Amino acid sequence: MIISQSRQLAEFVVNSQPETLTDAVLHEAKRSFMNWLGVAIGAIRHPTVEIALATVKETAGSPAAAVLGRSDRLDILNAAFVNGISSHVFDFDDTHLRTIIHPSGPVAPAVLAIAEVQQVSGLELLHAIVLGVEIECRIGNAIYPSHYDVGWHITGTAGAFGSAAASARLLGLDAGRLTRAMGIAASQAGGTREMFGTMT
Repeated sequence: MIISQSRQLAEFVVNSQPETLTDAVLHEAKRSFMNWLGVAIGAIRHPTVEIALATVKETAGSPAAAVLGRSDRLDILNAAFVNGISSHVFDFDDTHLRTIIHPSGPVAPAVLAIAEVQQVSGLELLHAIVLGVEIECRIGNAIYPSHYDVGWHITGTAGAFGSAAASARLLGLDAGRLTRAMGIAASQAGGTREMFGTMT
């Protein structure tokens, strides 16, 4: 039987155990998460974020997760969306230098929003972030530089897989469902470099 690359990545995520994370990896995960929180909160009053927040409030579901640095609460999807925008507005979020991916931007907001509605330990949260970053950077390594050179925003495309993997881990998806989630992420991934420096 041939196992797809997506299934291999899914099995890696599902079978990974938080206890296997080294102190060095945990330290870097904490640093990245704290950096992500800082840049997200630092940009929370930026006009781009204000516009996004006003837009999603029109259709948001039941409030369940925080918009960082504000009293607003949104449904999980929209809280992750707004916090993700806020964290990338100033472009100071962490960077995987080999691929130019900003790994925490797509992963941390999704994980934090999920963690607000279900019981998640700090170690589980960090483990999900590490797994999401691992998946998006592995995919980034496979497609960079050609993917980036033709105009795609690799944080948005590869990051969608990382976000799906990290979210699936916290939600307890099995490898089959995570494989399908990554397929959905592939169909949703997008973002062009042409938008850099704009409110897009």
